[in-house]
Amino acid sequence: MNERLTISVDAMGGDAAPEMVVEGVDIASASHPAIHFLLFGDERRLRPLLDRLPKARAASTLRHTEEVVGNDAKPSVALRVARGSSMRLAIEAVRAGEAGAVVSAGNTGALMAMAKFVFKTLPGITRPAIAAVWPSRRGDVLMLDLGANVECDAQNLVQFAVMGEVIARVMLGKTRPTIGLLNVGSEDLKGVDAVREAAAVLRASPLAECFQGFVEGNDITKGVVDVVVTDGFTGNVAIKTAEGTVHMIVHALGEGFRSSLAAKLGYLLARPAFERFRSWIDPRRYNGAVLVGLNGITVKSHGGTDAIGFAHALGVAIDMLANRFNEKIKEELELIDLKGEKTSPAQAV
Repeated sequence: MNERLTISVDAMGGDAAPEMVVEGVDIASASHPAIHFLLFGDERRLRPLLDRLPKARAASTLRHTEEVVGNDAKPSVALRVARGSSMRLAIEAVRAGEAGAVVSAGNTGALMAMAKFVFKTLPGITRPAIAAVWPSRRGDVLMLDLGANVECDAQNLVQFAVMGEVIARVMLGKTRPTIGLLNVGSEDLKGVDAVREAAAVLRASPLAECFQGFVEGNDITKGVVDVVVTDGFTGNVAIKTAEGTVHMIVHALGEGFRSSLAAKLGYLLARPAFERFRSWIDPRRYNGAVLVGLNGITVKSHGGTDAIGFAHALGVAIDMLANRFNEKIKEELELIDLKGEKTSPAQAV
């Protein structure tokens, strides 16, 4: 990177903020020494943390505000009254050109509402979506929507499929990513009207070769497709159920290895494999969901993550900014009419 990139950070968002946020910035600073961080939050709480973490202090500029968006705040209320909050000011810094991307672990609904209001959506996109990567047997899988839109119609799902296909190519390096609609069965007659209608549109669109039809919940971790498309309600339940299952399995294995002397000896032999397994499924490695479809790069960190997880979310924003992610999304979307017609670059101008 020839120029210094700046990431705007809501330093007060998250269950363990601001300590978790500043420690995450410190970790990210070591991995990305050329990045500058613009932190928004209560200086009385942030300054002592920065003083204890020299790498974070050297890489950061602090902007004071005492206003914070609560985890239980309604998005409409936060949008209307929280204009001086750390979340809103971090978003506004991107619009003002002071930063290239914003990261927050705060209230998801408020973040989506504010980012949509400030950045607006890309041309042709009616609703932005939350997209994130999840591990599978065959490599990383992209899934969207994960909570931005509780209810979706067929048009929304088709738009998510288009954006997901582009993201998988640009972000995951897939040359011809496959797409599936999450459903209660693989048969054509299964599912609600919106899902069946979206499938019909995709089969008649330029994405027909990539569209693999319906996939079920257990197909996500099998890696049957590269992109899983669903509404925000179903996607959020699926991803949180998966995270809970991972934590349960790791906890159960730990309890089992501590249950007896023989088990402890067995753990010593199995420890390298166990540690590889735990690292592979560690949710912190996949922390950092992207609010796609917006005219500004916005990354949502899990509110309950730790410093390592938040550092990974910062890394997602850095990679997107450094690789001109939104510009590439715009370029690709200009070539695809969401009604299913392919246009040439000349026609798109």
